[in-house]
Amino acid sequence: MKIALITIGKTREQYLIDAINDYIKRISHYNKFDLFELPSIKNASKLSVSEQIIFESKLIVKQLKKTDYVILLDEKGQDFSSIKFANKLNNWFCIGKKRLVFVIGGAYGISKSLDNLANIKLSLSKMTFSHQIIRLIFLEQLYRAFTILKNEPYHNI
Repeated sequence: MKIALITIGKTREQYLIDAINDYIKRISHYNKFDLFELPSIKNASKLSVSEQIIFESKLIVKQLKKTDYVILLDEKGQDFSSIKFANKLNNWFCIGKKRLVFVIGGAYGISKSLDNLANIKLSLSKMTFSHQIIRLIFLEQLYRAFTILKNEPYHNI
């Protein structure tokens, strides 16, 4: 099963880009992984918040396939410890889908139609993080999950 992360907007800070690329490289040792950074809306200030949500959600939906298992990263989603997340990841690999897709919506959230496509919602924290930082946090947790599943020492360092 392939894994993908779909996000809105590009990461701008070089130190975050470097760290994100490092974790993508690490994850790629365990599994095929793709990062899709969809473009931010140009002239977003001319659109209402609801128009921005709809536009960004449509961009995300275009990247999804009917054979995907979709996990929305959402503050209202289920929260797991790192070990429980690793076990959940392992379970997702057994469901027979071609691709596991994690989605980070735009700053104002996602549309109801995108929400309805999700198989599950996952919360990484009750705290709020910037969209650029949450990418790194998610990738670190995904890498950690693989090391837990492989019984490697990273989780306990």
